[in-house]
Amino acid sequence: MVPSEVSQHDPLTFYDLRESIMPNMTNSTHPTSPADAPEFAPQHPISSGVAVLRAVLLAPRTFFLNFSEEGPLQGPVIFIMLVTALTATLRLTLTLIFGSNDLGSVGVSMLQALAFILLSPVLVGAFAGAYLLSVRTFVGKVGTFWGVYRMLAYAYGAMILFWVPVLNAFAFAYATLVLMVIGIRYVYRTSLLTALITGLVAYIPAALAFILLQVWVTGIAFH
Repeated sequence: MVPSEVSQHDPLTFYDLRESIMPNMTNSTHPTSPADAPEFAPQHPISSGVAVLRAVLLAPRTFFLNFSEEGPLQGPVIFIMLVTALTATLRLTLTLIFGSNDLGSVGVSMLQALAFILLSPVLVGAFAGAYLLSVRTFVGKVGTFWGVYRMLAYAYGAMILFWVPVLNAFAFAYATLVLMVIGIRYVYRTSLLTALITGLVAYIPAALAFILLQVWVTGIAFH
């Protein structure tokens, strides 16, 4: 375990560099406290969903610096399902346009889409368990299951690109590895090395589980 205090200006990614060199547009004589990270609100799904996606994808360092592990679970769970539903719908549309149009293939694609939508919150829960175990091993006695679940739920926003054939592997790795490494580093104020080790150790079984789930769902659909 090699935790260390994180400086506000300690670079991690391109986002860190970009944010550190951007001019401060606020009046320095009237400093303001950092705003909380945006949350998905089921009452305003479009506006809050766009706000979360913008924050997570464009400024992940700032998002996780202001992120609170404590918070409602309903929003993150619905956010996961909406991202999966949108991705599955777009992927199904591509299949109908460019793939085989026979009823069998269409039925298989629809079953796969429905299965992923329904199972996505459970899948994220399994990933959260792996990440919590890794956090407790390498970072220390910090974090809770539901706190890690909330982090992973919002990092899951990168899966919005999963429907693009050439980007699906990238989207999964970016959500469950890159964004989670950034999250672990800044939520738990640990070192880059510790965050990388923690993320990699949890990512490997998560990726294998995701591949096995895809194979299993495909097998069920064809039977």
